[in-house]
Amino acid sequence: MKGIKAIFKKEFLSYFNSTIGYLWLIVFSWLNFWLFFRGFFLMPEADLRPMFNMFPVLFIIFIPAITMRLWAEEKKLGTIEILLSLPLRIEEIIVGKFLAAITFFGISLILTLPLPIILSFLGNLDWGRVLSGYLGSFLLGSTFISLGMFLSGFTKNQIVAFILAAAFSFLLYIIGEEAILSFISGFWAELLQNFSVKTHFESISRGVIDLRDIIYYLSFISLFIYANYLHLEVAR
Repeated sequence: MKGIKAIFKKEFLSYFNSTIGYLWLIVFSWLNFWLFFRGFFLMPEADLRPMFNMFPVLFIIFIPAITMRLWAEEKKLGTIEILLSLPLRIEEIIVGKFLAAITFFGISLILTLPLPIILSFLGNLDWGRVLSGYLGSFLLGSTFISLGMFLSGFTKNQIVAFILAAAFSFLLYIIGEEAILSFISGFWAELLQNFSVKTHFESISRGVIDLRDIIYYLSFISLFIYANYLHLEVAR
């Protein structure tokens, strides 16, 4: 646990050692507020679903910026060899970095809380659905972070890591789109739909907390973290 705490502290503080972390939080929050209030006065009731519906697209754009430096910067600076030679287990390093990234991401979600608080004063807000939406958003974001962190290990270039993470996150999302599924039928359509993060996110954001959706996200997160472990173990 000491190793995880040390890596977590180093990585989490690194988000705030430059202006990039602060800019990320400000831009994400203000863009989210602006997109939500743009159509706010057309809504017939106090409902936070428009914000949750926007989150997947925002996450595909913004979360790769959180993960792109996790391994790519270590490779570019040559510090990854030092890091892997420390008396720490690889899994401690990976978990420490992952926890730092999802904590930073969790702060960005917390900064959106003024929206449901404002809506609760303006109408009869369903807090059960709001909490479910935030749970789904956190699981979706954590899945993208585990994917982005894994892909960051394949390059020294942070821009390449960003593009790879955004592209694969987008792919994982659109395979559940009706526009894609309309060209496929039967078993393969059902497989792609069940494989897509979109399908499971929409279920939770509607207020339906199904254990299968939770297991889906936790499985994906575990899979990408384990793949990250195998990749580093080979490189060690």
